[in-house]
Amino acid sequence: MDFASIRIITHDVDRLTAFYERVAGTPATRPAPVFAEIRTPTATLAIGSTATVAMLGDAAPVPASNRSVIIEFRVADADAEFARLRDHLDDIVLEPTTMPWGNRSALFRDPDGNVVNLFSVPVG
Repeated sequence: MDFASIRIITHDVDRLTAFYERVAGTPATRPAPVFAEIRTPTATLAIGSTATVAMLGDAAPVPASNRSVIIEFRVADADAEFARLRDHLDDIVLEPTTMPWGNRSALFRDPDGNVVNLFSVPVG
């Protein structure tokens, strides 16, 4: 079994895709207007409209309602990446901070309210 991706369901694929393109620093692939993928060497973040899960009816994921998942990007320098993005962030959860386990993390919310963590691991 291969882990393929995490998909965020949203009402606004264009807005969320643009946000994550900025965060990841890479363009998304858009095989259809209702779907996008941000591919990195280690993981894929998929973004889909509610149309991509409509066949699930009442059991479909509800956009902008995540309260348990953190989307994490490992970066070389969390402070530098946070500084690069700061002017584009509307909801900062945690300024760059050294966590008790040693990682340096900066957390913020995407336009749909999902928590994003940029973290760097200490060398050595």
